[in-house]
Amino acid sequence: MVTEIINEIIPFMVLISAIPAGYLLRHFTKEEMSQGKMYFKILWTSSLVAAFIFLFVGLENNIMKKSVIFSLLFISIVSFISWRQNDSKK
Repeated sequence: MVTEIINEIIPFMVLISAIPAGYLLRHFTKEEMSQGKMYFKILWTSSLVAAFIFLFVGLENNIMKKSVIFSLLFISIVSFISWRQNDSKK
């Protein structure tokens, strides 16, 4: 019972860690942000669409399906923070 709860909490903790990762990426790549802003928007959109598709696509392994969805959501959060925070500074 406890291991099931821990197995559900860990992916969400990793997903929450995408927020500071996005801010760190934005902070350390200020010069590249002006040129790569379009790519962050494309990455954000494509990872959200892919996560939504994998939500309904039946993979044989449920753990693999969960890993793919959370990985895509992690990428989506990092790219969204990097892309949108750069827009608000202008």
